[in-house]
Amino acid sequence: MKVARYTVHGGESYGVVREDNSIVDVPKIGKTLGKKVPKNIDALISLGDEAENLLVEILNNASHGRSFVLDPSQIVLKAPVASPPKIICLGLNYRDHAEEAGASLPDEPIIFMKPRTAIVGPNEPVKKPRFVERLDYEVELGVVIGKAGKNIPVSKAKEHIFGYTAFNDISARDIQFKDGQWTRGKSFDTFAPFGPCIVTAAQIGDPNNLRMWTTVNGETRQNSSTKHMLFNVYEIVHHLSKVMTLEPCDLIATGTPAGVAAFMKPKPRFLQPGDVVEVEIEKIGKLRNPIATDA
Repeated sequence: MKVARYTVHGGESYGVVREDNSIVDVPKIGKTLGKKVPKNIDALISLGDEAENLLVEILNNASHGRSFVLDPSQIVLKAPVASPPKIICLGLNYRDHAEEAGASLPDEPIIFMKPRTAIVGPNEPVKKPRFVERLDYEVELGVVIGKAGKNIPVSKAKEHIFGYTAFNDISARDIQFKDGQWTRGKSFDTFAPFGPCIVTAAQIGDPNNLRMWTTVNGETRQNSSTKHMLFNVYEIVHHLSKVMTLEPCDLIATGTPAGVAAFMKPKPRFLQPGDVVEVEIEKIGKLRNPIATDA
């Protein structure tokens, strides 16, 4: 099941994306049917396992009318989680990326955080600060937590995941490498694009075997698969939950494969204003963002 958050007719809503890309507006169909449904997508995610059954019921009833079915041209997609409690990111979680960076392979996940103020959605601009010279992209599988947990065993991790999204870990490499730690260089406003939707855990199949790509102005820069992660999705949830309680709507970015701009040969090719960067993950879809100059 694909779930999207969007604005329509000046207001915010959320719905299920069908195979023809039309969208069944969940609050609207709930009102039509006299059925109580979550008022926003964050509340839906917080239902955990119950959300899937609700969405299946909603789709079954969608065949009875068209007033709650939206054409893609009617809506503006937004980042699919409005306000995650935490954005937790992994570094060096792909062997080939660690090798291109000349870094040792970690024996435990390396983590850092991004603030909610870095979030943008599909087609929204990533703004390059004027003093940043080395702006970079990173395609990553995003994990959306649906059930709170602490010290979660690997065998139980799947039960805590609502679904998956595409994430682009935008990085100011000059600041990141200067600082020797990653938070400042990855935390500027607009440096956390994700979307275009969330695919529920029940729908995604195996999250540890999904193809992923990055293109810049149509040129392929990254081309890999989540099967190459050092720590897979369930291991990541386990390790993170030993450090901090995971909460509904938390977003986990699981790391990137080789092909980032900073380590291109014979020389780096960083993002510039006017570029368009697209990251895409199998079964989830394409996240597109233009690069602009920050005012």
